[in-house]
Amino acid sequence: MSPMKKRLVTSALPYVNNIPHLGNLTQVLSADVFARFCRSKGYETLYICGTDEYGTATETRALKEGVTPRELCDRYHAIHRDIYAWFNISFDYFGRTSTDEQTSIVQDIFKKVDAAGYVSEHELEQLYCPSCDRFLADRFVEGTCPHCHSEGARGDQCDSCQTLLDPVELINPRCGVCGTTPIPKKTKHLYIDLPKALPLLETWMEKASKEGFWANNAVQVTKSWIRDGLKERCITRDLKWGIPVPKPGYEDKVFYVWFDAPIGYVSISANATKDWKTWWQNPDDVELFQFIGKDNIPFHTVIFPSCQLASGEKWTMLHHMSSTEYLNYEGGKFSKSLGIGIFGNDVQDTGIPADVWRFYMFYNRPEKSDVTFTWADFQEKVNGELIGNLSNLVNRTLTFVKRFYPDNALLSAPIDEQLHEQIRTKEAEIDALMERSEEREGLRQILALSSIGNKAFQDGEPWKMRTQDPGKAMSLLKTLVYLIRDLAVMVEPFMPTTSVRMLSFLGCKDVRWNAVGTTTGITGFAEPELLFTKLEDVLIEELRTRFSGSQEERKQKEQTNTKEVQKTMEQEMDQVSLAEQFAKRVILKVAKIVNVEKHPQGDKLYILTLDVKEEEPRTIVSSIVPYYTAEELQSQQIVLVSNLKPANFRGVKSYGMLLAASDPAAEEHTTCEVLFVPQFEVGTVLLPEGHEGPQDALPYVKADHFFSMPIVAEDGVVKIDGKPLGKDGVYVTSKKYLNGPVG
Repeated sequence: MSPMKKRLVTSALPYVNNIPHLGNLTQVLSADVFARFCRSKGYETLYICGTDEYGTATETRALKEGVTPRELCDRYHAIHRDIYAWFNISFDYFGRTSTDEQTSIVQDIFKKVDAAGYVSEHELEQLYCPSCDRFLADRFVEGTCPHCHSEGARGDQCDSCQTLLDPVELINPRCGVCGTTPIPKKTKHLYIDLPKALPLLETWMEKASKEGFWANNAVQVTKSWIRDGLKERCITRDLKWGIPVPKPGYEDKVFYVWFDAPIGYVSISANATKDWKTWWQNPDDVELFQFIGKDNIPFHTVIFPSCQLASGEKWTMLHHMSSTEYLNYEGGKFSKSLGIGIFGNDVQDTGIPADVWRFYMFYNRPEKSDVTFTWADFQEKVNGELIGNLSNLVNRTLTFVKRFYPDNALLSAPIDEQLHEQIRTKEAEIDALMERSEEREGLRQILALSSIGNKAFQDGEPWKMRTQDPGKAMSLLKTLVYLIRDLAVMVEPFMPTTSVRMLSFLGCKDVRWNAVGTTTGITGFAEPELLFTKLEDVLIEELRTRFSGSQEERKQKEQTNTKEVQKTMEQEMDQVSLAEQFAKRVILKVAKIVNVEKHPQGDKLYILTLDVKEEEPRTIVSSIVPYYTAEELQSQQIVLVSNLKPANFRGVKSYGMLLAASDPAAEEHTTCEVLFVPQFEVGTVLLPEGHEGPQDALPYVKADHFFSMPIVAEDGVVKIDGKPLGKDGVYVTSKKYLNGPVG
């Protein structure tokens, strides 16, 4: 492998008509880890992904929901984008396949493949709906399963017995759109001639699979397809939602989604950069790394490469295939269609930070066999490895250093050469694993390296050596401090937020992989904090119960529970004061603004990053651009409505709301005074005077419930129900609008 070739990284394009579950997220996260590693190593890297939007499933779902396919795709594209943003996926570009570039590139490749003689035409019998005046794609036909006699089987599969079907096999078939009984009718379709392309494919595959060290399942699946005999594959469908076929006689047909979807990698790159050909038509200087699940292997190792080879153009083709097995859920299978498992939007509501989820996803990445997610194992690995190993090393070492070496004197001590050599050997092993995208083993060896550090600390007894042999203690601690710096760099692809925090304890930032193994660059130490919170039995049991059954069952259960809770709360609140209601339902916290940026899609919106003395920073969106410059807000302390239900503001999720006063005499939304509270420590919980907050964690409060409990400024003191808001006799105050509403 040429060490500094450019690296083009893709993850399987998620289909747009569903919310991704943890199993689906495996590929996107895997590609993210590799792309982050490549950037840190100094490779020029382009990581692209996007939603796969054409095809029967989209058109069927849109008809079911009473919307257009475009409207459906727009909605789910935003859902996918927001979920990946929460997981901190570092796409260089996240696009979609329903673009003009996709149409242009797909049609161009088809024309070249057709002109080279690799496209054939066949006539076949297909079901036709006389009422809709259209041929019906498989999923547009419904009827009785011929095997289990279940009603509602589709033309491609029976969900009851899982048997794959042909539409003409169905008993009493009917059009899935209008219910009319369809009739068999002859029609023509186009096929790609894979047997003709086989000699080109075999020559390429033999070389590429070895040089690119493909995953074993990728090699085996590809060879089995070739061994069993490649067949011509239909590449057209009778649909409205898709890319038109540029060939006379096929004006009413579109390309089959499996033909155009892999080309989406190319078109999404074309949307990302006008120089896309320097990535996709530059095999001498670019290596393509693709991350997929095992069910997608043939499309990436047989069909897409065959199209590239048959076009006659000089394409950048697959170099390394990282194809994982399945991630199962608590003894069963994740299922998007049945809503079983933990989904991307569910994860955000657990209160467990993204880095913790990322850690476990890679610790148990299904690289060589299927892996089952269980809540018990999740708890065990987080508490044992992430907290008991990595976090323990960071905390015990840096707390000791900060306490006994406040003058940073140990940084002038020599390195413990024997320990350092052991560290360097393990780091070289980790580097080699990451180069081959063996991410599960890479992370496990990073944790093994952390264990070496913990053992060295324990065996070295610096609490004794500090007085008995000061030089030896300082040498050990300096070596461990640089080990922690190296660990921070190496965990960055897996846990980027954690990496930044670890580096901040050492006064470092933006440290890259080339620093690993060196012993310079640290000049001082900040006060360390615990990296993670232990997952307690009560929380895990609550989550296991919450995420049992299907999403639909959970939704119904949640609606029932919500109604019961609201009814109980309303009965209780009828008997208590407004101030007590507020104290029992709303959490106000003091937060510090650590970053301010303009919202790319909103002229009046700021995206504020807040320090609330929690495990991770908070993000909120606030429409205060007309009233404050970014400089006026930076580093200010504000009052945050901490448990306000999260909401999306033009693609950015806001986790809370700041409090501001306004002029009651002015037109609504024309005045604003953000309530700055430098008199309190960051993280302080503010309450109405004379009231205590609840002992248990509070659920989210909806915006309309929050605003039903009015907050006001009276002579500059902020109050609820006449009770000043604050703590220990110190109150929240306004300076400009002394009397009026606060919200």
